[in-house]
Amino acid sequence: MIRAWIFVFMLLPGAAALAGEVEIVSTEFVRNGGAWTVHTTLRHGDTGWSHYADAWRVVAASGEVLATRTLHHPHVEEQPFTRSLGAVTVPRGETVVYVEAHDKVHGWSRQRVRVDLSRPRGERFKVSQ
Repeated sequence: MIRAWIFVFMLLPGAAALAGEVEIVSTEFVRNGGAWTVHTTLRHGDTGWSHYADAWRVVAASGEVLATRTLHHPHVEEQPFTRSLGAVTVPRGETVVYVEAHDKVHGWSRQRVRVDLSRPRGERFKVSQ
């Protein structure tokens, strides 16, 4: 019986890790005057308040964070899910940006999407002028 309880307690800390890192399914940049509206779809095995996808951001090739979309609650029953962010300004002359995603346990995901704003589409992205 004691062995069974030890086994259960060994599994509990790892339960949050089962969700893995957040995945960026796709992102769409829509030109809106001199700025962009960005729609990003994420997938993550949200387990509740202690482990969920809690943000995504747009980053310039230089590493400068241009905009961040904070996600204020878990999306346990809504996967994948899309959230938008308006008024994203990309510096003049920049044609490549990255979308990165974050979850409460793993931090910023190693996966990120490279978006070439001069192309109408690419791997996991679409651009509408």
